[in-house]
Amino acid sequence: MKNNLVIILFVTLCVILCTIPTGFEGSKSKDSYLVKAKVLSVDNSDLRQNLIVRTGVQDLTVEMLDGPHKGTRTRVVNPLSGKLEFDEIYKIDDFLLVEYKIHNNHIHLAYTRGYYRLTHELVLIVFFCVFLFAVAGFTGLKAFLSFVFSALTIWKVLIPLFLKDIGPIPVALGVVAILTASVSFLIGGLTRKGMTAFLGSFAGLILACILAKLFSFGFHLHGAVKPYAEMLLYAGFPHLDLMQIFIAGIFLACSGAVMDLAMDIAASIDEVKNKKPDIQFWELFSSGMAVGRSVVGTMTTTLLLAYSGGYTALLMNFMGEGLKLKQILNINFVASEILNIFVGSFGVVAVAPFTAIIGAVMYSSGHGNDIPSPINGNPDSKEDKKADSD
Repeated sequence: MKNNLVIILFVTLCVILCTIPTGFEGSKSKDSYLVKAKVLSVDNSDLRQNLIVRTGVQDLTVEMLDGPHKGTRTRVVNPLSGKLEFDEIYKIDDFLLVEYKIHNNHIHLAYTRGYYRLTHELVLIVFFCVFLFAVAGFTGLKAFLSFVFSALTIWKVLIPLFLKDIGPIPVALGVVAILTASVSFLIGGLTRKGMTAFLGSFAGLILACILAKLFSFGFHLHGAVKPYAEMLLYAGFPHLDLMQIFIAGIFLACSGAVMDLAMDIAASIDEVKNKKPDIQFWELFSSGMAVGRSVVGTMTTTLLLAYSGGYTALLMNFMGEGLKLKQILNINFVASEILNIFVGSFGVVAVAPFTAIIGAVMYSSGHGNDIPSPINGNPDSKEDKKADSD
């Protein structure tokens, strides 16, 4: 029953988050339409080729496939900036996302917004949900609910508050606490296991936050080292403290790995307690640490690969230019990733003893699994165990 109440609570929160506005809806695209369109003809006469880079404008004729002007044909322009990471060249029968405005009941100022990828994204998400449920059953459903809640919280709460420059670090800590609770209690339930995972992971994230603040000053980083960070200053948000946002992003980025390790240790302590109800504090702590040591070794490498995987081309460029390792490590955005990796790893490593000692305290204080209730303080009662199984 308790677990069902937790699920109902988070489903309700997801519905609420879907409905609340961010305050930035349509701020740059007021009165415009975004629709799926099919390319009928292409005019490349205004394109200019310079080695592998193309510049100029590609003129397209497209047919709207949805929206209020479905079936309408119109001219769409595809301006090219000369940067391969942004530019796309289209051909006949391609499906695009098109943005346009209406003036005097006619389509006005229509632009391409990239290939239409939303259908494939939806198929991938549905396939992931089915696969997750097939492998993990009801637990997989709860995991996906936690995933949805986390995504909505970041988009509807974290990002808008960051844009309003409302204390990035306190806001990020609050959001991380909420997300940690969602993962811990949805997967672990309202039990000692869930509480152990929550407290252990949040303790590790607090340490990561402190270390990020301490070491960021010595690294002399200004916060604009992340992609698109500087663009915020020119897009109407010059008041933002990019350094505070950068620090908040460090412990936010490692929170997933921290939650994973905390839940592993909490689950192991819970299993040991179930198999040996009379186990003592130090034995529980030793069991938790044994699991923590095994997982920490792979988890720190996971963080390294997760952070550096997106910078493969950058590292190839450095090596191709023959830069010395000392120079590479001293570049500001490389130093920012080093700060990310090692501060995040500190949080991951620290969560092992934190979770082990918290779990040992919680499980050695009683023989039950449920969190003791002020109304019914006997966690071993049959009713509590039946509620937990439900």
